[in-house]
Amino acid sequence: MDATTCASSLNCYYKQNGFNEIGRKKSSNGFLRVSSNRNGEIVSLKMIKSRDLRCNKNLGQRKLELSCSYKNYQAPALEWEKSRGLVDEPSILKKKSQDVVPYMNGRCIYLVGMMGSGKTTVGKILSEVLGYSFFDSDKLIEQAAGGTSVAQIFKQYSESFFRDNESEVLKELSLMRRLVVATGGGAVIRPINWKYMKQGITVWLDVPLEALARRIAAVGTDSRPLLHQESGDPYTKALQRLSTLSKERGEAYANADARVSLEHIADKLGYDDVGNLTPLSIAVEVLEQIEKVLQGEEETARNL
Repeated sequence: MDATTCASSLNCYYKQNGFNEIGRKKSSNGFLRVSSNRNGEIVSLKMIKSRDLRCNKNLGQRKLELSCSYKNYQAPALEWEKSRGLVDEPSILKKKSQDVVPYMNGRCIYLVGMMGSGKTTVGKILSEVLGYSFFDSDKLIEQAAGGTSVAQIFKQYSESFFRDNESEVLKELSLMRRLVVATGGGAVIRPINWKYMKQGITVWLDVPLEALARRIAAVGTDSRPLLHQESGDPYTKALQRLSTLSKERGEAYANADARVSLEHIADKLGYDDVGNLTPLSIAVEVLEQIEKVLQGEEETARNL
């Protein structure tokens, strides 16, 4: 079973029969073991142990197995499009993916951006249409910690502890092919992480801070550890902290190979509010920007 079959079924689990074990990547903490199929495509990640997680014997021996299961993900999205009269977006997305994927050469896509920018939602759509596998780096760390949430990891250990494990996850993923990776909002602050992510194509989802604050306030701030220091109502608390983080990280996000501005997409489609954009329309723009990156690389190669 290959990644294309996985993407079309949206609910398949790779089985070990017929797959080759890459084995453990020898590192300072033996963080992940990765399995792939005969085509070199990632199949699963298994948590063996973490150097840092040894501080808690109940966490150190946890195992992590991830599969490309996107249960019923596409159907709600398509219904959303139909209700808005945008039935062409799925076909546009499919056509654009067919234009782009032959020139990707299996390179991974890393989505970067602020918390709440839609990296996971858009990433799943991209992985499905490209026939890639999807991983959320925050979820990898949470599952490695026995299901402990990012917020609890920050509280129980420290942000530095989380960042160390985040870097290790990105290091291991950088060795793989045909992945879409949704990174944590702060992954960009460590230069070493860019070294790993630049093995693929990096895309910045740039969302206006007010729109981010509305999204986060709507679902609550409990899962956002960096917002716990602010006081006030959820929207004000989110907007204040996001403004600070944006100043700290803005230059780092700009290191991405491509920038996807939701304000630009909204303007192009005639919307006054980026909240009217669908995940599919954002995914289309991501592929268009990736296509520009690939064209630029090709032109540079010709001029050498």
